[in-house]
Amino acid sequence: MDAVRVALLREVLDGTEWLPATRRFAGTLRSSVVPHGGGLLLVGTEAYEPWHLAAHLVDEAAWSGLAELTPTLVRHRVRPGEPAHLSVGLGRIEAAGRGETLLVVAPERPGAGLLERVHDARRAGATVLSLDGGDREIQGLAHEALSVPADGDVDLDTVQHLVSAAAGENSLPAPRGKRRLRDRLSRLADQLTAPPPGRW
Repeated sequence: MDAVRVALLREVLDGTEWLPATRRFAGTLRSSVVPHGGGLLLVGTEAYEPWHLAAHLVDEAAWSGLAELTPTLVRHRVRPGEPAHLSVGLGRIEAAGRGETLLVVAPERPGAGLLERVHDARRAGATVLSLDGGDREIQGLAHEALSVPADGDVDLDTVQHLVSAAAGENSLPAPRGKRRLRDRLSRLADQLTAPPPGRW
């Protein structure tokens, strides 16, 4: 999703809890990886690999100049002959420790093997973040969790777009007050015609 679509999405969700929630979560993500110079591990469940989030974080890292946001995608199944960036298995979570951040994306309940590895990584000092569908066990392991119920007004993919875009922002926007429609449209036009932050 490009900057124009993210801006439109933010306009649609203006006034809901999703904008402050995703910005808060993104701020936690950013503050956990930037001071340590990176170390972001991204893992999904056996049924769901967060390819899109990985790609968007790579883009945001490049546009914002924050290479620390570039994740290592950890996969449940690695096939022989795959490129190095697609060949990181669950053993990488077992090696995670202090100064590293583990972001778990779990639309459904993670399997026991993943939960155990996440628990061990947390005990070893890794920061654990969770974008989840409401599973209490993964939330209990996370230092910071953002839950997206399956029957809610937004889906997990939308929230991932908002989180990745907010993580790459150079500064948080000023709080919004009541505005007239004309003011909102003018602001949207300014956003749509401006280059994405950090890209130029």
